[in-house]
Amino acid sequence: MSTSESVRSSLDISDFDHIPYYCEENVYFLCKKLCTSGVADAGGSDLFVVFISNENKQIPLWHQKASKRADGIVLWDYHVVCIQKRREGDTPHLVWDLDSSLPFPSPLTSYVSETIRPSFQLFSEYQRFFRIVHGPIFLRCFASDRRHMKDSVGNWIAEPPVYEPIVAEDGAMHNLNEYIEIRAPDNTTNARGDLTNEVFTQRLGVVMDEGQLEEFFSQIP
Repeated sequence: MSTSESVRSSLDISDFDHIPYYCEENVYFLCKKLCTSGVADAGGSDLFVVFISNENKQIPLWHQKASKRADGIVLWDYHVVCIQKRREGDTPHLVWDLDSSLPFPSPLTSYVSETIRPSFQLFSEYQRFFRIVHGPIFLRCFASDRRHMKDSVGNWIAEPPVYEPIVAEDGAMHNLNEYIEIRAPDNTTNARGDLTNEVFTQRLGVVMDEGQLEEFFSQIP
């Protein structure tokens, strides 16, 4: 067992901060912890932050702790997870989802099968799209002042974290909206070539549909 696998096996989901309905901030600090604990590369080069949404802001995901149904389905407006690219040998790509009832972390293949369920026929308005952002870029550039969690008169829709809002390295106070605006026309039919290069250079990463997700990660060097 490698050092990173040994550390990962000693980590429990309770070791990570989790504030309900603030998945983007939860993932931000999850990435930082994976880096500092040795589970991920110190600079986060093997981490990818994945925003899941669509133009209608209605995406069904299964096995979610917030669900009141036996199958765990929730219709989120958006969701955010971290995918860790396999580091050595035959180890799988891993999905870190603090809101999931599946094993933590879960292999990408089983997470897609159980949570995304691409074989399940959905109406087009519920199709899921994925914005994939390289971890180091996300940690430098992401910012949220939590304005999206206030109603029209300024009251909190859900209680915010007690720590200060995340500010980007360039001083940006809020750009969450740019990450979660994911529309079908942004999608591409090719998960190879340019996309695997662009994900390492573009602030907002690359966008694809659920059928391309696993193929994309198999192409990343």
